Amino acid sequence: MSKPIYELVDELPNGGVTVMALRSLDFVIPGEWQNLIGFNNTITAVTGESDPAMVQAIGERAVALFNDKSQGYQNALWLYQTVDSASGALGAAAMANKVGQDISFLGFLQNLTPKPEKAQSIDLSVKLVVELVAFCQINGIPGDSIGDFLAALGDYGGESLMRMAALVCFDGLVPLGPDFALKGLSTLNNMQPKELEENNTFKGVRSLIPGGDSAGQLSFITSSVDSVKGWMTDFVDSRGLTPESVVDNLTKFVEVSKDKLDYLGAFLDMTAHYYSHTGVQTLARRLIERAVAEL
Repeated sequence: MSKPIYELVDELPNGGVTVMALRSLDFVIPGEWQNLIGFNNTITAVTGESDPAMVQAIGERAVALFNDKSQGYQNALWLYQTVDSASGALGAAAMANKVGQDISFLGFLQNLTPKPEKAQSIDLSVKLVVELVAFCQINGIPGDSIGDFLAALGDYGGESLMRMAALVCFDGLVPLGPDFALKGLSTLNNMQPKELEENNTFKGVRSLIPGGDSAGQLSFITSSVDSVKGWMTDFVDSRGLTPESVVDNLTKFVEVSKDKLDYLGAFLDMTAHYYSHTGVQTLARRLIERAVAEL
C-alpha cells in the first residue's frame, strides 16, 4: 500500500506546474475547483464540522474505510497514480520524437519513439477508462458499468469535474485538436490488440481494465470512448473551447513559449500530474462523505 490517505492529502502541493495548470482551467469551469489540501482542513470544508473531536472521529472512520481492502479506494488511488506516471513516460517519448523531427542530428529518435498523435490518442482513451474504472471502484459497482459512469458524469463537480476538464483540454484539445474524440475513436477502431499491449499507459493499468485479455480490453476501451464522446464534444462546444483558448490561459500561469506549442502536450504529460492530484482530493471527499454518513 502507498502512504496513508491522510498523509497524501496533507502533502498535496499548493504550487508547481500541476496546480498552476489546473488553475489555468478556471475559465472552463469557473469556481468549481479549490485546491483543498490538508486532511483535517478537507474534513471541515466538506462537512462544515469544526469541533476537533468530531473532525477526529470522521478522519478515523475515513482512514479505516480507505484501509479496508474489500473496498475499492486503494485500487482507485493506484489507478490515478499509475496512469500519471505512465503518461509521463509517454510524454518523454513524444518529446524525443518532436526533437527528432526538429533537429536532423537527432533524427534517429523518430524510429525509437511512437508517433505522438497515435500514442496520444491511446493515452487519452486509457485515461478516460481509468476515470470510469476508478469511479466504479470508489462507488462499489462493477468495473464495466459504462452506463452508471455516463449517468454520473452529468453530476460531476469540484475536483472530479476539474480532472475531466484537464483530460479534455490537456490530453484532448491541445495535442490532438478540436476533433480529439473522433481521432481517439478512429485510432482505437483501426488498432490491433498487440498495438495496445505496447502502449506504456495501458501497460501500467491493464490489470484493472475490464475485458479479460487485450482484445477484450481494447473492445471495452473503444465502447467507453464511444459512449463518452458525446459528453466530451458537448463539454467543448458548450464552453466554446479551442486549443488556442486553453493555451492562452495556460500561458498566464505556466511559462510556455508559444513558438514551441508542438512540445506542449508532451511537456504537460511529463510535468502536470493532474490525475493523481485531483484523484487524491476526490478520494478524500468520498471517504469523508461516507464516514459522516456512517457515524
